[in-house]
Amino acid sequence: MAPKRVREALHGGAEIVFVWGGDGMVQRSIDRLAGSGVTLAIIPAGTANLFASSLEIPSDIEKAVEIGLNGRDRTLDVGKLNGERFAVMAGTGVDALMIRDADGGLKDRLGRVGYVITGVKAARHEPVRARVEVDGRRWFKGPASAVLVGNMGDVIGGISAFPEARPDDGRLNVGVVTADGLLDWARVLGKTAVGHTASSPFVQTTTAEKVVVELDAKMPYELDGGDRSKTKRLKFRVKPAAISVCVPEREER
Repeated sequence: MAPKRVREALHGGAEIVFVWGGDGMVQRSIDRLAGSGVTLAIIPAGTANLFASSLEIPSDIEKAVEIGLNGRDRTLDVGKLNGERFAVMAGTGVDALMIRDADGGLKDRLGRVGYVITGVKAARHEPVRARVEVDGRRWFKGPASAVLVGNMGDVIGGISAFPEARPDDGRLNVGVVTADGLLDWARVLGKTAVGHTASSPFVQTTTAEKVVVELDAKMPYELDGGDRSKTKRLKFRVKPAAISVCVPEREER
């Protein structure tokens, strides 16, 4: 429904489009708005609002509308994965399995707790052999339990997977996790919680403009918290300065 409504707004000559929803709704709207020159205003709702919170847009409806009407416009990059744009983060492996299983109704019943339950289950999944190419060169080859590509750094709970990520630097942040089992993942999350993700022995990170991931087995993938069908090949690229978003005057991240 969101892409249809955004198309209608664009065809009607809108200069600003308000989107009320969580990251999934915002992602689907950005997929249509990116490159149009029309500004996006967000009224956060839903289970997760990582994009809005990273831009310091409050969940209070009146305050969010005020920012949309009187805030400043900030031009941001977006990522593109297999032809679809995303604003925050995308990837395959444990995160995609967690999101897929939570979307089976568990998220609606339990909210973010649903992600914890499915995350524990997903962490038991056996790593899949992967080959990751960044900007045309082979960067990683081996078993991987997750491959993440972020335009922004924060994940659920204010934890940052990529502390140095900026959504306006023309780069995507890339991470491969090789953790195998709950104990390894607990160690990864412990490092992530204190902002030292890259120091974990189970994590490799870099930045890139283009990323190609090839898997030995088909796996689901996700964009901004929305699950997608299984595939063995993921093609990412950054789209610099692709979207204008209304943000608070004080927001600088």
